[in-house]
Order: sequence, then structure tokens, then C-alpha cells
Amino acid sequence: MTKMHLTRKPERPCLSQSRKMKKMKKYSIALIATYVVLIMSSCARDLGNYDYHDIEGLEISGVKDSYGVLVKERLLITPSLGANASAEGDYNYEWKVISSTTNEETVIGEGKNLDYEMLLVPDIYTLFYKVTEKESGLFWRSQCELIVSDIYTEGWMVLCSDQGSARLDMISDVTSKTYHDVLKGKGAPQYKGPRKIQWLKDKTSPDSPFYLLTDEGATRLGKNSFIWKPEYDFKYEVAISKKLIPHSIVSAGFGKMVVSEGKAYYAEVMGIDGLYGNPVNKEFEVSPYIGANSGGEPYAALYLLYDTDAKRFMAYCPLMESPDLGSYDPLVTMPEMEEIAISLNKNGASAVVKTGFDEYPDGMDLLYMENTQYDPGNGKMGRTCAILKDESGNIWLYGIQMGDLLTFQDCPYVIGRSIKADLSSCEEIKSPEAIFAFSSLKNYMYYAVRDKVYRVDLSAEHPVSELQISLSGEEITCMKFNLYQTPAYQTKKKQYDLIVASQDTKGEGKLRIYEGYNSDGDFKNVTPEVYDGFAKIVDVSYRERN
Repeated sequence: MTKMHLTRKPERPCLSQSRKMKKMKKYSIALIATYVVLIMSSCARDLGNYDYHDIEGLEISGVKDSYGVLVKERLLITPSLGANASAEGDYNYEWKVISSTTNEETVIGEGKNLDYEMLLVPDIYTLFYKVTEKESGLFWRSQCELIVSDIYTEGWMVLCSDQGSARLDMISDVTSKTYHDVLKGKGAPQYKGPRKIQWLKDKTSPDSPFYLLTDEGATRLGKNSFIWKPEYDFKYEVAISKKLIPHSIVSAGFGKMVVSEGKAYYAEVMGIDGLYGNPVNKEFEVSPYIGANSGGEPYAALYLLYDTDAKRFMAYCPLMESPDLGSYDPLVTMPEMEEIAISLNKNGASAVVKTGFDEYPDGMDLLYMENTQYDPGNGKMGRTCAILKDESGNIWLYGIQMGDLLTFQDCPYVIGRSIKADLSSCEEIKSPEAIFAFSSLKNYMYYAVRDKVYRVDLSAEHPVSELQISLSGEEITCMKFNLYQTPAYQTKKKQYDLIVASQDTKGEGKLRIYEGYNSDGDFKNVTPEVYDGFAKIVDVSYRERN
């Protein structure tokens, strides 16, 4: 039987279908046209039934773009609503603020004008003024900035030793006045041996970010007016039964570290306030100084410690204990840390920069160490500067950069051997009274001995000292550069200003601020801002608006 193969032709609409489609299209067009005509006709007929007119809106004026007011002062605002406003009773009024910190809303007035005794906590707010027409529900709104301050909101916190007791004074940039003993009457305990006044921008409770560190203990201070509460005592931040007396608090990565009586303690802070646990160094003592990255935001942060028993630098990285990284000992020597950094990074040897010196110092005494934002390799690491003395009494500088073990974010390096310099030829630098400070602007070091301040250009092959400041009849008690923590202050370049505190023969403390950015770090001809009337000044820190 012969098989037949049938080929199917492409389908197409038949003639009758095509005619139907054309008819439907014509019908649709006609229907739409008829509908439009009916609407236009209806609108034409309705024109005689309604009274259409433009809404004559209110024109709010008399409200400034920004207001600044102190707590307990009265805020008075008398706006105008323009010529189109009807009787005052025809409207509802609302004055509402929203905090830039908490986003909390607060109504502070319900009248046409605002007359409010400021009871809000210091903060920056957005102030909204809303006028609603009762009959129609239509409303008009205006907004402005409201800056609420108290006398302690912004300015220099000056920590003094008043006959051995800690006393905190304040140079207010809000009122341009100086306030003495601002903790008096706030409930804070009286401590002996003041060491440091410090502000932690994060990694602590936001309602009490200020720390007072002394020889007898440490405590937080309240954000508003430095109010003290018993729960601010540092013992509540410690998970072990030992009283810690920190010299300073250094934060980097996910945590923060302190040294107390030769032992270093670490607290991890990831969304919650962590507690300091057992010491990270159990078999040797360390110096009270802690190095860390202050020029970037490392993910796997490294801390630099100095073993005072073996007299060598040590590195601590808490994330090294993680099984994902190989479960390393988190506390190792610097050469060991470099080997680990090279093995863990795809960049290999380039993760460690060795251009500054060949070997780490061995057998020297650490005199001082400071973290700076000076970043010679532009690696988002800053630089930690250490002053050491060898067995012959010579003074050496080592600059070490601590980056990110995993080069996780924008820091491409783990460690940088930045600089080594022999400072022994610098005038009076071997004095046990020497006080050191390092610039974040340029490769400069400053040191003070008694009444004089010297500068050292560290980029020179053979660094020498240059006299900068001489305060005849006064003894310099504190010298530093304040590292500002928020962009609003960093853009003002004030972190390059040199702070010099001194005490005269009568025991009166003075504070001098030397402008550093425009002067390019040369303070010989800079006329400082001078503040006096203090006791012996041991530390100074700027309170940024927070």
C-alpha cells in the first residue's frame, strides 16, 4: 500500500474573517468618537452648575532656614500666613520636630506662633510648621533646621590634676566661655591621678560615650551635661573579676582594646556592647601603648603591642582564631604575623610593604607610641609611631602601619614597615622629661622638653631638631594633635593644629592652640589661641557635636 505524504499550508484568515475584523475596527473607532462627544457635551452643560476657581493658598513667611537655641532658653517664632489667610480660628497649627539621631517625632507647639521653653535634648532637628484649614482639610507646611545645644555640647574638654585629683573643665564653643569642674554635683566619684579624657564615637553606649581614665579607675560620662550614673563605672564593661585601670581605649575593626597593669584586654563589639575578657597576653607584660589603624576602617583589624619582657613588637588579630582562617594563635611576633599575612592573601608578598626598614627592633625600651592618620603609602592604614631607646641610650623612631589582615575593604595592605630614623642627634631628645606628638599632615615629629617645643623633619636622611616654640617661665605638661572623628570637623583641617598645655610658676595651667594646616606644620610664627585659669593640664580632647 502506497503511503501518502500530506504537506500542510500556512494558515491565514479567510476572507470572511478579514471582513469581520475591518468592521469591528470601524465600530470601535465610531464608539470612541461618540463617547468623547458625550463627555464634552456633558462638561459643557456642567459649566453652568459649578463655581470653579483657583485655590488661594497661604504663603508662610517669617520662618528662618535655621535656628540655634540653648536648653531652657525660649524659642520664639512668629510666622506670617500672607494676604490670603482668613481668621486665625479657621486653621489648626502644629510645630513638630524630628531628631536627626533617633528619628523620634515630638510636637512642641499647637498655636499660630511658637513660644517654647527648650526642653529637648541637645541634637540637630528638622522643625516642621503645618497649617491646616479646618473646613477643607487642605494644609500648608514649612520646615527649617533646629540646632539645640547646652553649654557642653561642643568645645575643648580639659582634664586637670587639681592637687592630684581629677578635675574636668570645659572651653565651650557654644557660649565662648570656660567652665571649671563641670563634674561637680553630677554624682561622679572623685578620682586621684587623672590620665586621659576620651570620646569613643562608636563601640560604646551612645548615651555615655565619654571616658574618664585615672590611676584609681575609669568611668563613662553622660552625653548630656556629663551626667554620671553608677552603671557607667568601667567595672560593668568587664566580664572577669578583676578591676581594670586602662591608660587609653583603642578601637579598630569589630572591637576595642585596653591595657591595665601590663595585661591587654580585648572586647568584641558587633551590634551589642561587648565585655573585656581574659588577658590576651598571659606569659609576658606589655607596654600601656596600643597601635592600630587610625587611617581607615579595617575588617580584620591588627593591634600592635610591645612585649616589655622580651622587648619586641607583637601583633594581635582576634579574627585569626577563626577556623575559616586556620585557627592561628591571635598573638604572634611581627615577623610571624607578616608570614601569616602573606599566606592568607592572594596578593602574597605584596600584602606586606618592607620599604622602611629591614628588621624590627630587638632589645630596646619603648618610651612612647602614638597612632596617626599620616598615610605615606596611601593605603588607608595611617601610621603608628614608636619612640625607643637602645642600650647605649640612643633614641630611635620606628613607623609601623597596621592594615587589614584580609585586605577586605579599601585597605590593600596588611602591614607596612614605614620608617626607621636615628633621632639621637636631636637637641635634648634624650631627656626623660620629653613629651612627643606626631603630625597627621606631614612627615613631622614634635617633642617638648620643659618650656620648649622642637620639630623634626622625618623625611631627612639625618633628622635634626628645629626650635618651634619657647614658653619662658612655663613647663609644658601636655602636647598633642587632636584626631577628629566626624567628617564635619575633619573637613575644617583642625586635626593639624598643635595643642600645647603648660603650667607657670604659680601653678596655673594654660592651653594654647596653634593653627597647623595653613602654616604647613611650621609653628614658629603662629600666634596661638590662649586659654588660662586651669590647674595642671594632663590631657585635652575636643568634644564634637554628637
